Amino acid sequence: MSFEHKFRVGILTASDKGAAGEREDLSGTAIRDIITEWGYMVASYSILPDEVEELEQEMKRLADEDICDLILTTGGTGFSVRDVTPEATLAVSERLVPGIPEAIRAYSMTITKRAMLSRGTAGIRKQALIVNLPGSPKAVKESLTYIMSELEHGLMILKGMTGECARKE
Repeated sequence: MSFEHKFRVGILTASDKGAAGEREDLSGTAIRDIITEWGYMVASYSILPDEVEELEQEMKRLADEDICDLILTTGGTGFSVRDVTPEATLAVSERLVPGIPEAIRAYSMTITKRAMLSRGTAGIRKQALIVNLPGSPKAVKESLTYIMSELEHGLMILKGMTGECARKE
């Protein structure tokens, strides 16, 4: 690649309290720690209220202006009426990537049955992959650590760095 880091990442935390400065964003920090360990660069970091339009606009900006290769969201994936991150992600995605949230939920179910309550999704817009992660720092760490190696391979394919996906026997 033409830049020093592997991939550029946007971290987007959906939290009314976080956006109002009433809660520290430990989940966004957990994402940052993991991706920097993998050699990725934080290209954008924002905390927005749980508003579909605001979340959509930021995801569009990060993807459409080629600011990020990967957009990782945290928060807003539960059952609360204010949890709208999956809806925003689906609205801006051009192609869905159902295997990523399926893998996260399957793995998380080995830790807690409440993982079945996550509504997180994933999709592609332009040349950016968008992945919804849970809202708790513990769940973010577990989920993101679990998917990182395959996520990296998917990003390499998306960015045209490799075309080989089949495993050799």
